[in-house]
Amino acid sequence: MKSIDPNDFKVTDKIKLSKIPTLLDIEADEEEKEEKMDKVRDKLSDLQDVMYSHNKYSVLICLQGMDTSGKDSLIREVFKEFNPRGVVVHSFKTPNSTELEHDYLWRHYIALPEKGKFAIFNRTHYENVLVTRVHPEYLLAENLPGINSVDDITPKFWKKRIEQINNFESHIAENGTIVMKFFLHLSKEEQRERLLRRLEEGKHNWKFSPGDLKEREHWDEYQQYYEEAINRTSTEHAPWFVVPADDKEMARYIVAKIIWEEMKKYTDIKEPELDDKIKANFEMYKKELSGNK
Repeated sequence: MKSIDPNDFKVTDKIKLSKIPTLLDIEADEEEKEEKMDKVRDKLSDLQDVMYSHNKYSVLICLQGMDTSGKDSLIREVFKEFNPRGVVVHSFKTPNSTELEHDYLWRHYIALPEKGKFAIFNRTHYENVLVTRVHPEYLLAENLPGINSVDDITPKFWKKRIEQINNFESHIAENGTIVMKFFLHLSKEEQRERLLRRLEEGKHNWKFSPGDLKEREHWDEYQQYYEEAINRTSTEHAPWFVVPADDKEMARYIVAKIIWEEMKKYTDIKEPELDDKIKANFEMYKKELSGNK
């Protein structure tokens, strides 16, 4: 099996999504993929335990992708060995009435991970420069000053939102949140096949929504706005990784491996050492416990 190098997926220069493959041939069978996945998943689980005791950093994993790109199953498979107290998943759907009474980033701020923990955003703050660009009428629900109709939404408005998102990520990174953003890069044909499976396989019927087909009609627009958002917001402190997603198992492993390799850079994440006075009295504590049966 070919080795996975995070730098092969990290966005450091302007990209063109149409030029990036949605399927990666790494010459591995299913058994080998599963074995590799098990190993890196265990490493991440151990790392999270250490990070929890270290209590200085938090980790924010952002997942974006077209419908059926595999975000839910990726979360389940990559993080299933984590201690439940150390990871929380947030799925951001249409803002509710309470969320709409605040600025668009508010609900993301309050969902940020505590120190020592991981948070996974399944769909993220980027929906505010993706879905709302495809459907600008949605913005009217935010009741923004100066935005009274779709005609009031200018290119300058979107440029400002991108700047606000960059500032948001810069702020949380400077305060100890490690940010990694993943775009699950799915082909239109693979999406078609996955939607068909939802209709043909009874156990997956519940996942199907006619709205998926309506959004599929906007495929090219979404690709354009994803490309623009990724190019404008991939930074050293909050990088984007474009992950081929036509093979779900491979996509999961790539994401897990990237997280592991990126986290290894934080060599200061270690379990705290006990106070010297406590360590000096270990034998006394042992005798005390041995006598209290």
